[in-house]
Amino acid sequence: MSGHNKWSTIKHKKGKTDAQRARVFTKIGREIAIAVREGGPNPDNNSKLRDVIAKAKASNMPNDNINRSIQKAAGEGSGVNYEEITYEGYGAGGVAVMVETLTDNRNRTASDVRHIFDKFGGSMGTSGCVAWMFDHKGVLVIERTAEMDEDEVMMAALDAGAQDFDAGEEAFEIQTGIGEFSSVREALEQAGYSFISAEISWVPQQDPMEVSEDVEQKLEILIDRLEELDDVQAVYHNADM
Repeated sequence: MSGHNKWSTIKHKKGKTDAQRARVFTKIGREIAIAVREGGPNPDNNSKLRDVIAKAKASNMPNDNINRSIQKAAGEGSGVNYEEITYEGYGAGGVAVMVETLTDNRNRTASDVRHIFDKFGGSMGTSGCVAWMFDHKGVLVIERTAEMDEDEVMMAALDAGAQDFDAGEEAFEIQTGIGEFSSVREALEQAGYSFISAEISWVPQQDPMEVSEDVEQKLEILIDRLEELDDVQAVYHNADM
């Protein structure tokens, strides 16, 4: 598979402060709002909402917060309508960067994202300038424990319809097609597995790009600043950090 250092990124995010965690919960709340708007508040009849709930639980979002977000979205009716926009660009060293956003004002968001790119050693490009370097896939990460049998986890994932399986020292990473993400995730949940990450991601097609320590430091700052923007949901890149 195309290794892209997902587990180390997750560990970095898990160690963030309470303020950063609250920001993550707010971003997931927006995804819940979109899922409810598109398919209703009942997760039994709304696969997209089920997927977002799984992502929320993997991010340690409390059930009370999840339920409140669903109830709020269901009661908003014609409230704020968020638009999903992906921006593309380059970070230090020519690293490809994908920025997923949910916004109620695309002009504000484009300006904010461009400003961060310019200020921290990157440049925002046109649509399609780096997307061709990535595949849009479902990514499920299961923390590896001593009791787990690698072959058993792999067969469970492949039998459920996964496209790819990677066994790392600390975690198993499973990739799926977009259309199979929900069914694979639910099959693994029913088999007793839980996730430390469950989301649709932009996955680099090639092995990660090696970068110098200086470039890596600049990229970390750029990514952190982008993630701090209220409208930004997620940032992906193709660097080996």
